[in-house]
Amino acid sequence: MSVITESPCSLDADAVIVGYHSGPDGPEPASGAHDVDAAFTGGLARTLSLLGASGAPEEVNHVPSLGAIRAPLVIAVGLGPAPHDGAVDADALSRAAGVALRNRGQQTRIALALPADSPEQAGAAALGALLGDYAFSRYRTGADVPAPTEKLLVLSSADGAAAAVERARTIGTSVNLARDLVNTAPADLVPADLADAATVVARENGLTVEVLDEQALAEGGYGGLTGVGQGSANPPRLVRLGYRHPDATATIAYVGKGITFDSGGLSLKPTTSMDWMKSDMGGAAAVLAAMRAIAGLKPAVNVVGYLAIAENMPSGTAQRPSDVLTVYGGKTVEVLNTDAEGRLVMADALVRAHEDDPDLIVDVATLTGAQLVALGTRVFGIMANDDQVRDDVAAAATAAGEAAWPMPLPEELRKGLDSSVADIANVSGERWGGMLSAGVFLKEFIADGMRWAHLDIAGPSFNQGSPFGYTPKGGTGAATRTLVRIAENHAENRTE
Repeated sequence: MSVITESPCSLDADAVIVGYHSGPDGPEPASGAHDVDAAFTGGLARTLSLLGASGAPEEVNHVPSLGAIRAPLVIAVGLGPAPHDGAVDADALSRAAGVALRNRGQQTRIALALPADSPEQAGAAALGALLGDYAFSRYRTGADVPAPTEKLLVLSSADGAAAAVERARTIGTSVNLARDLVNTAPADLVPADLADAATVVARENGLTVEVLDEQALAEGGYGGLTGVGQGSANPPRLVRLGYRHPDATATIAYVGKGITFDSGGLSLKPTTSMDWMKSDMGGAAAVLAAMRAIAGLKPAVNVVGYLAIAENMPSGTAQRPSDVLTVYGGKTVEVLNTDAEGRLVMADALVRAHEDDPDLIVDVATLTGAQLVALGTRVFGIMANDDQVRDDVAAAATAAGEAAWPMPLPEELRKGLDSSVADIANVSGERWGGMLSAGVFLKEFIADGMRWAHLDIAGPSFNQGSPFGYTPKGGTGAATRTLVRIAENHAENRTE
């Protein structure tokens, strides 16, 4: 990937991507597209109109150049109506670049001539292209495997464009790492495998790493991880990653749920709810990916990341409903439903994260099916023990281009988690407000005075539908960009 300032008409590329707005009389060339539009007899916009194009968001049309420009193919992507101030929204640019790259066919040398009049726009176009160009082909052997992009040129003359594009590369490749991990078959990503992957990422990117195996977890009193993992032949792990900056004045701790496969345990899931449970480690994948990106971007903040990893399986050694676990730190939990296992492993890691004396703890988990009921498949929920923290995290998600929504933690839900034999039960006796009740459970493991936020990404972490924008089918890498932006905001003191 590189930034160039040449005319897109003269580039030695397989395809040039240009943007078009929807105007009153049909498609209108956006910034970056005018040279290409003028190179066509009568204008490319006229050709697009004849093809039925309107310039609507994410509309894609392929037009052979027939010698009008050097590249043999033009990919025209819709950007919607032209904004009044002339500045195309960054996320709209990312989505347009992503859908264009997803529809590049077998073209491998691509030039992006989308609006890039500012470094922010250049970075947004580059990020969308990297995310849209993602393909998981580990298990494919047929001819339908797309050829990897060999060259991606971003056309921009804006000062700072090269730095913005490099930042996009760091974030985009990290998000794609999370996607790869989520998409990997669970037989190929048992807890030890995910811990090994984290160790490799740490060593390649200058992060510190500590891995606690099943013996260390048992000896250390991590009852949530050992309880959830005891039904599997593949024992649990807890991974701690560390990033330090010499000028840092704040520390953030990230905690990710890493259930590499969730059968539900003895509280077995129905088949239709189990067939995508390889994605139940999406929170841990997001934390690992964010730590990789943070190591590359080097913000002036200290960050630690915890991956709470286990496999939830039914067997003769599995935990039973009504078992009582002692979580790290000593609090006891009555397990009423073994399919509410994520909160158990997260409890261990949340308590452990306090030992790093962070200024903020943010946990990320594919925690509840209730999240999908409340917010659907594209919007994750944000809960916190402080309204300002919740609002700061929501603002970070929006700035990062991720859809999220602030949610409450009603105090009255705590009574539903009362246990007659332990300090707390892992599920409520009521079926309502399941996402919020799970957040209330996690809050019990946060010390008074500790600032904390919880992200439930159950739906957005795995796209079971058709691809859209820069989002592929399967693993999405949800919340990775938000975690990176939170770290950057703390480095720049852009939080309350």
